[in-house]
Amino acid sequence: MDKLSFLEVIAAIAVFVSLLLAVFLLTVKTERKLESRLFAAFLIINAIDISGIFMHLFVESYNLKAFKISAYLLVMPLFYLYVNAVCYSDFTLKRKHLLHLIPFIVANLILVPRLYLAEGAAKEAFFTTMWQSPEMFVYQLIGELQFFFYIVAVFIVLKKYKKIYLENYTNPNTLLYQWLFQLTLIFLFIHVCIIFKNIIRYTAYNDLFIWIHIVAGASFLLAACWFILKALNYPELFRRIDSTLQPTEDFAETLETEHTTDGTKSSQIEQLRKFMAEKEPFLEPSLTIQELADQVNIPVRELSVLINHHLNQHFFDFVNEYRVKKAMTLLKDPTKKEYTVLEILYEVGFNSKSSFHTSFKKYTNQTPTAFRNS
Repeated sequence: MDKLSFLEVIAAIAVFVSLLLAVFLLTVKTERKLESRLFAAFLIINAIDISGIFMHLFVESYNLKAFKISAYLLVMPLFYLYVNAVCYSDFTLKRKHLLHLIPFIVANLILVPRLYLAEGAAKEAFFTTMWQSPEMFVYQLIGELQFFFYIVAVFIVLKKYKKIYLENYTNPNTLLYQWLFQLTLIFLFIHVCIIFKNIIRYTAYNDLFIWIHIVAGASFLLAACWFILKALNYPELFRRIDSTLQPTEDFAETLETEHTTDGTKSSQIEQLRKFMAEKEPFLEPSLTIQELADQVNIPVRELSVLINHHLNQHFFDFVNEYRVKKAMTLLKDPTKKEYTVLEILYEVGFNSKSSFHTSFKKYTNQTPTAFRNS
């Protein structure tokens, strides 16, 4: 089998798996229908794009081939919308999101005169030298600008999500952020391969062109399968936030102006620490800052500023510190020596072994097992 045939096989497998996963996402019963549909659309558009590698074996329509090329401009808008839908529980599609179609529409409009409206030999001649045409130069320019605009936008969304999550939630399920961040990096790597591929297109290195094509297609296939399988195996790890929540720094200065006395801050800190030690609200795995504010009778924004600014800790770390201290007490207790580390981590409020070990080592520089043995 030569390299071109191998590339066609890889592309066919990628298209088949992508469409199979898309069908599953469109038919599976889930509360998160929007994000499932957006990712299914993302997979379908990618399948259409990848199908161009072997499309010539089945279809001779130049219009369809050109449409396939322009469809790539829908990939990053769909991924951006998908990331928003995953991160924010109140995200919905609105009319303004139709603006994401503009690059796709522009790319097709510039192809109308010399491709879509052309006939016979003129259309064939244009398609033969299409990648050297001004139209395709504009298309590639639009594609590169669009990709880097959306990749930056996705990183901004993820950064804000992580910040708000750590300031308002304690359930140690940050795998959502990690997966999306890693998937975004993989897509960035794939696009770098595409950039090299497009550059090599204009050289005589045909073998290298094909190999880069293979690497990009295989990387996308593996990334899509990896992410979907993770999501299916650990659906409980996905926790979204309300988009109306703001990072503490956005309202801290205003609250500081309204509540300036050091005595008030000291009193609230003492009240908070006493409540945490006596009532142990941290034993609730899904404790949020809103729930703690209601229990300790401090307005939620004041509590957020108190923890994130005056105690200089994220709410996530603040609560986990109490959980770790409770775990240390249990690990040292001779009457609890029959308890496994797994039983103890659940008892103190953690619900993830990896998160417990990470937090425990952060505060003690030891693993739970090493601490118990010492």
